[in-house]
Formats: sequence, C-alpha cells, structure tokens
Amino acid sequence: MTMRHEYDVLVIGSGAAGLTLALELADSLRVAVLSKGKLSEGSTYWAQGGVAAVLDDNDTVDAHVQDTLDAGGGLCHEKAVRQIVGDSKAAIGWLIDQGVPFTRDRLADGSESEDFHLTREGGHSHRRIIHAADATGAAIFNTLFAKAVAHPGIDLLEDRVAVDLITSSKLGLNGQRCLGAYILNRQSGHVETFAARFTVLATGGASKVYLYTSNPDSASGDGIAMAWRAGCRVANMEFNQFHPTCLYHPKAKSFLVTEALRGEGALLKLPNGQRFMPRFDSRAELAPRDIVARAIDHEMKRLGLDCVYLDISHKPAEFIRQHFPTVYERCLSFGIDITREPIPVVPAAHYTCGGVVVDSAGHTDVAGLYAIGETSFTGLHGANRMASNSLLECIVYGRSASRDISDKVGSVTMPEQLPQWDESQVTDSDEDVIISHNWDELRRFMWDYVGIVRTNKRLQRAKHRVDLLLGEIHEFYSNYRVTRDLLELRNLALVADLIICSAMQRRESRGLHYTLDHPDLLPLAEDTILRPPNADD
Repeated sequence: MTMRHEYDVLVIGSGAAGLTLALELADSLRVAVLSKGKLSEGSTYWAQGGVAAVLDDNDTVDAHVQDTLDAGGGLCHEKAVRQIVGDSKAAIGWLIDQGVPFTRDRLADGSESEDFHLTREGGHSHRRIIHAADATGAAIFNTLFAKAVAHPGIDLLEDRVAVDLITSSKLGLNGQRCLGAYILNRQSGHVETFAARFTVLATGGASKVYLYTSNPDSASGDGIAMAWRAGCRVANMEFNQFHPTCLYHPKAKSFLVTEALRGEGALLKLPNGQRFMPRFDSRAELAPRDIVARAIDHEMKRLGLDCVYLDISHKPAEFIRQHFPTVYERCLSFGIDITREPIPVVPAAHYTCGGVVVDSAGHTDVAGLYAIGETSFTGLHGANRMASNSLLECIVYGRSASRDISDKVGSVTMPEQLPQWDESQVTDSDEDVIISHNWDELRRFMWDYVGIVRTNKRLQRAKHRVDLLLGEIHEFYSNYRVTRDLLELRNLALVADLIICSAMQRRESRGLHYTLDHPDLLPLAEDTILRPPNADD
C-alpha cells in the first residue's frame, strides 16, 4: 500500500544547504530530509577546497564582493552578493559552533595556533578560504549529519527518489501552492505521498548532463526539473562551470583535484614541462576557472593531447602531504606521487551556475516551495562562479530560508488528504537498455555540442537530439513503473533542454558561455530567464 507521510518541512536533498536548514528548524518543527541514495551521496561530501569568507583583518566585504563581481562577468546581482558575503562571517561562526574542524595555522614549534589557516584560490585577491585540510566538504557534511542524526525533530530517510512536486493547481484547486511531493521508496519499489507545509529543494546541480564531470552520479538536476514542471522560472542555465583540473586516469572516476593546489603554487604544464597559462592571462594559474578551463581545452585540441599536467612537486613534500592529504593519497593509489611528479588533469563539468529563480530567502515562484544551494539561482555566481563561494551560499541561504519558514509557519496549515500515486496502469519495464542508451547518448552530445566551446550549429544539433529523446522518455515514463534510473534520465533530459535553449538565446560570449559564432560581449549584461509554458504538464 502507498503510504502518506506528514511533516512541517520536507527537505529533498541531504547536502550542506538541506542539513543547515533542517538543523535551524528542527527545534520547533518536524523535518524530513530525503536522500535518493546514501545520505553522503551528494556533492557536499566531495568538496575539497573550502568556504570563502571575510575573516582576516586585512580583508574586507567590499574586496570579496568586487572579486565575485569580477569573476561573474557582469551578471552577478550585487545586492545578492553583498547579502551573502556580508553574512559570511556569521555563517562560518555557525559552522564552527556546530563543531566543524577547520584547519588551524601552525606555530613555529609545530603546535596548532588559535587562528584558522586561510588559503587563496583563483579569482580571490586575498587569502579568505577557510578549510579542513583538502576535505572541507566531508568535514562539514560529517559534522552536520551527526547533529541531524542526534536531533529528535529530524527524520533522515535514504533511498527516497523524488518523482514530482504536488501542487494545488495540479490537483485542480485554486491558487498555486506546493503541498508536498511524490517520493519513490527504492526499498519497497512503491511511490509514497509526502505532505508538507513547506517543501525545500536542496538537490544540487546538473553536471551529470555531461560525459566528463567531477560530480557524483546524483547530480542529475532533479530539483531544477521538478521546479520547472511545477511552474517556476529558471535562469542562466547556459553557464555550466567546468573545473579545470579533474584527475585523468582510467580508474579515477570523478576525482577533482582541488583548486587550492594552484592557490599554493601548483603550475599547469604541457607534456614537455612548459607552462602555458601566462600566455592566456596575466594571473596565470590563478585566473578564474572559465579562463583556465578554456586554456587547457585550447592546448589539448591544438596539440592533440589527452591531458595536461598540474605540478606542485617543487614544494616541500611534507607541505604537500600536510595540506593536501586527500589528493596525495588518492593519486598515490593510482601510482602517482605528487611530491615527485605532476598530476595528469583534464577539465570536467563541475558546477551549475544557473538554477531555479529565488528571492533573498530562497523562495521560488510557487508558494510554499524553496530552493537553496546549487539548485537555486540567487544572483551570486553570475556568468562564472568564483571558487569556494558555493558552500558559503549553501549555509547563508539554508539559514535565511529557515528564518523565512519560521516567520510563515503559523499561517500555513497541513495540506488536506492528497491523492495517492496511481501506478495501476503501468508495468515493469523489460527494456532498461533504452534508459542506459539514452543516458549515454544525452551526455555524449551535451559534451560534444554544448561543452566548453560552442557554435550555433552544435547547439541546433543538440536541440534536435534532445527533442527526440524527450519524446522517447515521455512515452517510457507514461507506460512503465518508475525507477531511479528513469526518473534521473527524465530530469536530466529536461535540464539539458533548458541548458540548450538558454545557450541558443545568448548571442555573445560571456563567462562560462563561449561561442565561436558570437565571440564578443554585448554592451548590456542580461540574465537568460526561461518561463515554463505549461506548468504541471
């Protein structure tokens, strides 16, 4: 039998943003946090670099804001940037209070200082990245997860895949409000109904739409797709950040080599040992990620290379092992000693800068529905995310959305009886090969046609292919019982279409969107905003 669950707040996604919001609300409200696999499956756990914040006396909010605006290619919303950067010190203080073990400076005798160690990454004019060695995401996730497990007001539910949001208009009721969601319980194989006064999308980004990505398999754009189907606008989906340095090794799936290596002096080199970044930008290896990724892509295509090399072996071995233990151990497991030799690297899809349009509290176009973290479009990242601003955005918006929910909770009642999911007309599929084939085809043509460098013809070909895939997927979805693979493919194809449509609308090269047919900037920087034509269809 299909089950009904009731919560004050339903949080779809178990990363930094979702856990922050849950912990802020759980003292007074009943909260469910859902993960479609294991709770640690999201991107937060794998984030290496750190959190950008104004913590040093020599740094200022204005400097951090200006660096973000510069990296964002003229598309950042300065009001949002100032809100987030202005809250950065308080956000870090909150994480420290939760017990996150950030790395401290070392004194001359080798003991720990009371001061936290701050590093510098591309685009930043100051050392302002607070970190936990090179596994900051894991430290933040493990700390918040332990707090959530211990809290009686939070239910953490694994193997729950969101199918779709339940809205009043979908049920034929007046107005447009989110009432909860249909959720596939992978253990039972049945779809359950979750009713909630407030629903929060914290599902991460959509980098799995590309063949090569630093993200885990869960980054399939679920929240963006569900919000679009529910009637929410999305913005700037054409800006997909490609991390310049992902480990190039046949067995090293999705292993990102943190930008902090370049912040500490690592150099990008060709196979003959020659540096190339100074030819592309005066900031060389510390240029923003879009510039570095395009430079690597250019050199690989120019010389027919499989990869380039990131070399930090000129630094003391003990310094490398102390500051980058995760990278050191992972590379060593593949026979690469980074204290003695360079690391083979390639660019890989890393971060979705666009997303669901939200206000300063994370609220979407649909009442009762919030989007926070990488799922959302706040205006912070513009045309190119600056390093380590993303985890900051997760914490700031997790807290601001929680305050907004707390203010409104007294005026919102639990939804009345919601209809159960109808699976009486579907059967189990015996053609799962279609799902795996379409998944592979989608990611390959997105990499080839909508990657680091684009053209009108490539985008038109991608649009033609995605339209055919969407038709096939819709037919499959209508006739067969839902599975995680089918739901992810459905969402990923929709998000791919949104990315393509956004890219086709932008007739210029700006930030992460670079097209050979329109290589110059337009005089006016404008967001690409898409509006759903038939919400809830």
